[in-house]
Amino acid sequence: MIRNLIAGVFMACLSLAAVAQTADTAPNVLPIQPAHAWADPTHAMLLDVTHAGARIVAVGEHGIVLLSDDGGRSYRQARQVPASSTLTAVCFADARHGWAVGQWGVILATDDGGETWTLQRSDTSIDQPLFSVYFKDDRHGWAVGLWSLLLETEDGGRNWKVSKLPAPPGGGKADRNLLHLFADRSGTLFIAAEQGLVLRSHDDGATWQYLKTGNRGSLWAGTATADGTLFVGGLLGHLYRSHDGGDNWEAVDSESTGSITDLVASGNRVLGVALDGYVLNGTSASTRFSARQRADRAALTALAVLNTGQAILLSKAGILTPQ
Repeated sequence: MIRNLIAGVFMACLSLAAVAQTADTAPNVLPIQPAHAWADPTHAMLLDVTHAGARIVAVGEHGIVLLSDDGGRSYRQARQVPASSTLTAVCFADARHGWAVGQWGVILATDDGGETWTLQRSDTSIDQPLFSVYFKDDRHGWAVGLWSLLLETEDGGRNWKVSKLPAPPGGGKADRNLLHLFADRSGTLFIAAEQGLVLRSHDDGATWQYLKTGNRGSLWAGTATADGTLFVGGLLGHLYRSHDGGDNWEAVDSESTGSITDLVASGNRVLGVALDGYVLNGTSASTRFSARQRADRAALTALAVLNTGQAILLSKAGILTPQ
């Protein structure tokens, strides 16, 4: 099976996100099977979480979609999910309209807050997984993934088209893995990518520019604070900040040696999680974040911030209780 497509330690945590079928399986006839109910899905590997209005929606392996309407105290599986592919990311444009992406280039959509989902796209001719998705409203969205795969829709996902990226700095073909897609307060799009690169688009994805952070490691997470400060983080706890829309970047001490898997802004506060159980806390003005390491050293994958300021933590082992 194809492993270590991005980095060894990252794929140890997210291995199912980019695992291809064995060579004796004909990919062009591989069926996309619907997800099924699990006895205890909260202990499955979960890879992303977001808000759909007041609801919390988390996604992960086997096409699991979990919903919580009580602030994360209890969860239930979505009623209908047409793919059992590992889901790596989820995004909602409003309380009802959401999208999830994952293995085999799967894109799922919901218009009822995550209760039921439909399959908008898949490609079993090649396992080119999607790692991130972002919608600015219920019509305009983008999804990114392996080998510079960039998809765009202008009709809520009824049609997805492949967008071609320019060659990276120094030449060669556009084949960098695109790992996390996000936007700032002005609507400028950013993609955290391999080799310390961030891609930026000021025109809704029509054109893209490569930005160098000064690091050569993969960047797996990114966010923008309310005051417009950008943060990206990734391999071995490397964290970078930009106060000028990505033109210039400076290193921020994350106090973590674990690779950063998610960053979330709440106002000008930034929370993050990393492998080896690190939970990060800082602000747009911080030159040094504080990091707390959980005793279980769990492989943390994502987080969501509640109105109370508390965070829900996801991991390779499922949803975790605070420590």
